[in-house]
Amino acid sequence: MLDKDPETVTPANQSTGTQTNQAYTNQTQPVNTGYTNDASTASAVQWQNTQNGWVATGTPPACPTPLFASPVELTDVTAILYPGQTRGEYKPHGGFRFDNATTTAVSITAPADAEIVRGGRYLINGEVQYTFDFIMPCGMMYRLGHLLVLTPKFQAIVDTFPAAQEMDSRTTNVNPYVNVTAGEEIATAVGVTKGGLNVFFDFGVYDLTKKNAASQNASYAASHDLELAQHAVCWFDYLPAADETRIRSLPAGDPTAGKTSDYCL
Repeated sequence: MLDKDPETVTPANQSTGTQTNQAYTNQTQPVNTGYTNDASTASAVQWQNTQNGWVATGTPPACPTPLFASPVELTDVTAILYPGQTRGEYKPHGGFRFDNATTTAVSITAPADAEIVRGGRYLINGEVQYTFDFIMPCGMMYRLGHLLVLTPKFQAIVDTFPAAQEMDSRTTNVNPYVNVTAGEEIATAVGVTKGGLNVFFDFGVYDLTKKNAASQNASYAASHDLELAQHAVCWFDYLPAADETRIRSLPAGDPTAGKTSDYCL
């Protein structure tokens, strides 16, 4: 699966270079982050991606309602990238844009208690970008991508990953998983600056307990990957009502794809 990030949609008065890179795929060897989770806080249920799909180590608990809070303060968000649409190529994830921003300074927080299971770092025009996958015990995974400046805890984790390479966004498994608490700050800046200021970040949500409705279509299933696209959901539906209303009212971040989505009604 190819996932040519970053999102190349950018205001007309800005420009970006050619920005393509490989899929978010796992390195074969996990790295040890040096973290040791306290036994009282470590999840009793953990999820692993296998050849047969996502598998839990035990019986998943029920998910909370709403599932999570927004990972960012919505006041300065100018547009929403919809999950499940083609933006250059197919994107199961969505994202947030900040087209009025004059700097990359945006605070990103964990939307829910979870564990970091993998992450990566890579270069775009020589500028480092970070991504993380977080899994909740109930089987929901959320992904944050195009993080530019991390807080110390998260920087320490990515420092254990292979050296960043241009346009190579393969991820590395985190071993052991690292606990994250809802509201914990993850990044203080997002997006890219080389080739023009482009302030945005990726946000995707995946239900690992079952395939999505789109995958029931044989043509979709044959052309979209099992790991992510067939588990991706419309994350708007899992936010508090006020946040969902605000997000749906914002313009679409991609002028071509608009608000079309294989997941969002």
